[in-house]
Amino acid sequence: MEEPSLHGGIKSGNFDDHSGVKPAADEGGNNVDDPPPIPSASSSIQLTDERSAGESRLGNTSELKNGDGEGDVNRRAHTLARADVASELQTSLETGLTTQESVARHEKYGKNQLETSGGTKWWQILVQQVSNSLTVVLVIAMAISFGTFDFIEGGVITAVIVLNVVVGFFQDYRAEQTIQSLLAMAAPVCKVIRDQGAMTTIKAEELVPGDLVQLTVGDIVPADLRLISGVNLATDEALLTGESKASTKDADAVLDEVDVPAGDRINIAYSSTVVTRGRGAGIVISIGMHTEIGKIAQLLRAKKEIANKEESFFKRALRKIGSSTKSALGLVGTPLQVKLSWFALFLFALAILLAIIVFSVSLWDIDDETLIYGICVAVAVVPESLIAVLTITMAIGSKAMARGNVIVRKMGALEAIGGVTNICSDKTGTLTQGKMLARKAFLPSGKMLAVANETSPFDPTSGELSSEGSKISLESVQQDVELSMFFQTMALCNLSNVFQKTEDEANAQPTWTATGEPTEIALQVMAMRAGHARKEVVEREGMSSVTEHSFDSSVKRMTTIFQRNNERQMIAFTKGAVEVLLPLMTISDDVRKNILARADEMASTGLRVLCLAYRELSSADSESAKDRAFVENKLTFAGLVGLYDPPRMESAGAIKQCQQAGITVHMLTGDHLKTATSIAKEIGILGSHVAGSNTGSAVMTAHQFDQLSDDELDDLETLPLVLARCSPTTKLRMLHALHRRSRFCAMTGDGVNDSPALKGADVGVAMGLNGSDVSKEAADMVLTDDNFASIVSAIREGRRLFDNIQKFLLHLLISNISQVILLLVGLAFQDRDSNSVFPLSPIEILWANLITSSFLAIGLGMEQAAADVMVRKPHSLKAGVFTRELITDKFIYGTFMGCLCLVNYVIVVFGVGDGDLGFDCNESYNDTCSLTYRARGTAYSTLTVLLAIMALEAKHLTLGLFNMDPTKPGLTSVFSTVTKNRFLFFAVLAGMVTPFPIIYLPVINQTVFRHHPLSWEWGLVFGSVVCFVALVEAWKGVKRRKLRKARGREEEDGVVKTEESSIA
Repeated sequence: MEEPSLHGGIKSGNFDDHSGVKPAADEGGNNVDDPPPIPSASSSIQLTDERSAGESRLGNTSELKNGDGEGDVNRRAHTLARADVASELQTSLETGLTTQESVARHEKYGKNQLETSGGTKWWQILVQQVSNSLTVVLVIAMAISFGTFDFIEGGVITAVIVLNVVVGFFQDYRAEQTIQSLLAMAAPVCKVIRDQGAMTTIKAEELVPGDLVQLTVGDIVPADLRLISGVNLATDEALLTGESKASTKDADAVLDEVDVPAGDRINIAYSSTVVTRGRGAGIVISIGMHTEIGKIAQLLRAKKEIANKEESFFKRALRKIGSSTKSALGLVGTPLQVKLSWFALFLFALAILLAIIVFSVSLWDIDDETLIYGICVAVAVVPESLIAVLTITMAIGSKAMARGNVIVRKMGALEAIGGVTNICSDKTGTLTQGKMLARKAFLPSGKMLAVANETSPFDPTSGELSSEGSKISLESVQQDVELSMFFQTMALCNLSNVFQKTEDEANAQPTWTATGEPTEIALQVMAMRAGHARKEVVEREGMSSVTEHSFDSSVKRMTTIFQRNNERQMIAFTKGAVEVLLPLMTISDDVRKNILARADEMASTGLRVLCLAYRELSSADSESAKDRAFVENKLTFAGLVGLYDPPRMESAGAIKQCQQAGITVHMLTGDHLKTATSIAKEIGILGSHVAGSNTGSAVMTAHQFDQLSDDELDDLETLPLVLARCSPTTKLRMLHALHRRSRFCAMTGDGVNDSPALKGADVGVAMGLNGSDVSKEAADMVLTDDNFASIVSAIREGRRLFDNIQKFLLHLLISNISQVILLLVGLAFQDRDSNSVFPLSPIEILWANLITSSFLAIGLGMEQAAADVMVRKPHSLKAGVFTRELITDKFIYGTFMGCLCLVNYVIVVFGVGDGDLGFDCNESYNDTCSLTYRARGTAYSTLTVLLAIMALEAKHLTLGLFNMDPTKPGLTSVFSTVTKNRFLFFAVLAGMVTPFPIIYLPVINQTVFRHHPLSWEWGLVFGSVVCFVALVEAWKGVKRRKLRKARGREEEDGVVKTEESSIA
């Protein structure tokens, strides 16, 4: 009886292969371009789907039952044969559901997802906007304005509050939508069989009951499945059962009782569990909240609700208030967001302190004017647009990284990636192309094979197979037992498919393509080149598949077992690492040494060397065939094969960029030491001066590395740049060693066993193309192209983001400091009634902070990366954005700006005017206020114009305005600097132009802003611009001089260290 299959009735063992011009068709007439069918793990139970592919469906999808009732198939699936489950779910074991059926079921059952919060809700964003420290200060100011019957000022502040909340709400809402869309791009996917047996990849949330799903190692099971086939399949069910040991599955098993514990249902794979071994396939029986994990989630929710009800009202209220307050104040989110929220709260406290100082100066004789003056000072110290600008900047950064093939899964990584000091990267597919080419081979007789002139990694008709310069014919391969066994092992210990595909029969030529692992594809292509395509070998030798022992990173080998039907004998084909297979072979020491020498010779040329072996088994060994330890022993050497994986063209340049940026790149690979060393030299990880015998600690095997104690590792001058034969545990140990040196590390990974290292890294980076679901879940970022250069682009973007945050922080805080200086000193300016006169009115302060500064800060957040962004050392994440340089700069520039505003105010009042500030000029205009209003207009215009100029100076913390663009000389550099960022250019232009209508428009100037038009005072304003630029440029010059001295000392220290090391 035939074993059911996922490929249109392909019999067990009938490995379909595409060696002809057109794709081969299976017995159901379908083109097969999928991985080979999964053979049964046991031949004692053979079931079949009694319906043919052509029979009509039973009933329709509306008759399906998939709830929680006793009679539903999801409760009884483990007690039913596979064919019965398929029948009840109205699907086919051969062809799956049609698109029409899947759409209908999707509409009926909804998405395959657990009920979650789904991110931040719109009303939560609105609450955050209303309850932050900025809004609180403005609400207080509004209340006082209305309380003192100043309806114009109160109305303006109300409009500002509404505008700020609305703009902030839409900015944060769009940022949240961006985050959710990026997370959706990294959502789990799965492979399903639909539409007459075609395999397709869909999002896991689109699964419906009755779908056929394929599983491989590292996959997260997307729904509850009744297994229909499997090879050495095991899943980690600790999430459900608490058992740390993986649960071995048996698709053939049919249990007797319905009420069997979940952990004992060995023919069921549960949603959210992880495939730790083997491969298999199953029918979806439950999705979403109907899965076992969904039921647990419902129970936990119910228990939480019960616990909440049992909790006292007072405790429950306090907990909710605390949680809501924390969220409203912005004390949740990424580390930077939390830090800046705390900073905003600090400024809020400082605002209260400054208001108290104002009240103290008036000896607590607080009238309306004193109260409003105190509020003015409080408003001036708070950077109103801080959080909104940060949100916009991070959203822009996320989109930029997505365009650069990096999906940010955890927003904290957006901040962290720019501070990375070390990158631990895989080799295959990340630093290299991942397109293997079989170049050389070594046979037991000592014969060497070579492949030359191949034009495609997938085309077996290209290239020539030769031995010692002579071309090898297909006839000679068939007649040579040694060659035949070598290529048989290569073809049958292999799960890949190589075939020709025609997109358009009328116009396009058939093209060769492949599915499977790059290593196995290269081996299959070489075997096909020698006339040993898998299908041909199986048919010619009369073989059928028995079982398979999948590749495991802990044993570094793989075995398939076939039965020769005519002879009733079995043969096991094995491939793996050379040093792993040699101890399992029956060979002499001299032969072993010779094989190792040949392997080293091939590896030293950059080839990845695999060992091939086989073992003849008798029919009496059929039960023992399931025992991996028994099968993979007493092996016969079949040969070595050398695979070349060319480095990506951009890898060498990306590594050079990292080295220039002060980032050390480590290659952690499973390849042979000499292979890894050769590639590392080729792409620049190792300097060309590093010889194979003089690498010191720069190159190690994982065995050598793991033999060292932590103290010995810490005593090494440098940690290895290349770790060969690396296992996931070695990766984790390398990570710990780097952390003990206070390094900030990014780690790449793609396997299920890489999850601990990805979680332990400061920035975990998973592979999007070839990475497992588990590694993606554990990672902070996902590379959609598996390209090392994308990591470097992400670092560049992270540094740009960090720089821009510093820039807009500097600009916002300079504005606040200058205003505080002006207002605190302004306490000394008193009118005829001995009341302090506002150098700036409340509306002027709000306009400068919320309108002028906000758009300038957003422009700074959109700045391109500086020319030197990747030639600087990584910034300190311990200090964060509030570096000593930033703190010093903000006080110095803020003092410059505040003093210039103050000087202009004093010149107008006391230099040209008579010093008479009139009376009652804070609340309204009268005949005595002309001088005060002109002085106030001068101070406001000076502040606004200087803020616009400061935005240009803040584009770089050390380079001056006249040399920011090193590619352009003199004034052309200024023009390039000013116009390169168009948003900032127009924001600066607006900052320079908007004072004019505010100063000159009637009613608005006198009644709203409380200042008068200027005339000769514009000379003071633009004179202060010249003074301000001169002062800023002078300070930047001092900083550059200090920086040059520091670099000179570092270079001298470096020369001394080099000389000392050469002497040693």
